[in-house]
Amino acid sequence: MSIDVARRDAGAGVLDRPVTSGAPDEVFREVLAVADRVADELRGTAAERDRANRTPRPEVELLRENDLLQVQEPVAYGGRGLNLAQAHQVTRRIARGDTSIAHLIGYHYAQTRVAQLFGTPEQADALSRRNGEERLFWGGVQNPRGGSDLVLTRDGDGFRLNGHRTFASGASLGDQLSVLTVFEGRLQLVSIPGDKPGFVALGNWDNIGQRLTDSGGVQFDDVRIDRSEVLGDPDEGHPFTPYQTLVTPHWQLAFVNFYIGTAEGAIPEALEWTAAYATPWETSGVQRATDDAYILQTVGEIVSEVRAAALLADRAGDAIQAALDIGPSLTAEQRAEAAVALYEAKYLTTRVALDATSRLFEIQGARATTTEYGFDRHWRNIRTHTLHDPVAYKAREVGDWALNRRGPEFSLYR
Repeated sequence: MSIDVARRDAGAGVLDRPVTSGAPDEVFREVLAVADRVADELRGTAAERDRANRTPRPEVELLRENDLLQVQEPVAYGGRGLNLAQAHQVTRRIARGDTSIAHLIGYHYAQTRVAQLFGTPEQADALSRRNGEERLFWGGVQNPRGGSDLVLTRDGDGFRLNGHRTFASGASLGDQLSVLTVFEGRLQLVSIPGDKPGFVALGNWDNIGQRLTDSGGVQFDDVRIDRSEVLGDPDEGHPFTPYQTLVTPHWQLAFVNFYIGTAEGAIPEALEWTAAYATPWETSGVQRATDDAYILQTVGEIVSEVRAAALLADRAGDAIQAALDIGPSLTAEQRAEAAVALYEAKYLTTRVALDATSRLFEIQGARATTTEYGFDRHWRNIRTHTLHDPVAYKAREVGDWALNRRGPEFSLYR
């Protein structure tokens, strides 16, 4: 019995449900065409910008100018009505040009949906309207590891926020920030303007990859938080619902798409360079590198694996979107099925993207490692971000579901 048949026998789940939301195909194609043009523009200067390691303000403005920041908002608010899965197809297209900027827009797409999960309907609608009309860029402070707790305490009719984090993507550039705090011993999401007095982005990100993601440390010193900026009712004290715990797959779906998008972008760069500059090995018996049997075999293996991983990423996006479409009535079983579909893709896209961005040098040869070309940025970017959370644990969670039908217990990593 196949795994999918076993799941169906146990009851209809998200993998059997069609996606019912999102933009019409024509609108979706238009947005993807814009994303492709932006990716082409980013690709032309990606190596140079990676070496410069500057704050990516011009790149964020490029996304804003091309109306890519508000694609998930309703048409009536100035958006294009894309659902989350469609938005992360944009993330994938941008990754083909620059993984760092795909990281930023992928996180942005996830951050802008947090109010839909945790806020009141009024809060969600107000933020959606602002996103559409003002084309806001969202940064986030939600990584639970590194630094101190971000503690939210009462202060009259509002709150104060104190603490620091060592990693927060897009925080110094964010018009709006989504921040995970601890309030009276439990997790609490807040959504605040990026220019709050007492908030400081430390500007200390200098890693080997994802260099243009504005991912340094942040500090909150007695930051005033208004009641309206706290999502939902902080006094309810209820555990998160299965629907709310889709917040973690939100981010993980971004990862899956910019991993595989990076590999998709690295392949044509390597093939173009190989056709122009590579030489066949001395014992190959051919005159052109493009006829070398081992080069052809390597290209075939890489292309096949990347395409297979991309299809699994598409399946994961559909599963998460189907779960979102169910809404607050989502069951724990349905949440688990969607999460596992995503973690299958997370495992495979991690392995395939790392392998592809490394092995492509085998078809190009040693000259392709020249710093001027910057081909190494693809592997450095993937290697850096795939350390975000150990992929071995994703494989374990997939295995536990397949063997024991135990779904991943919610955390901010699963």
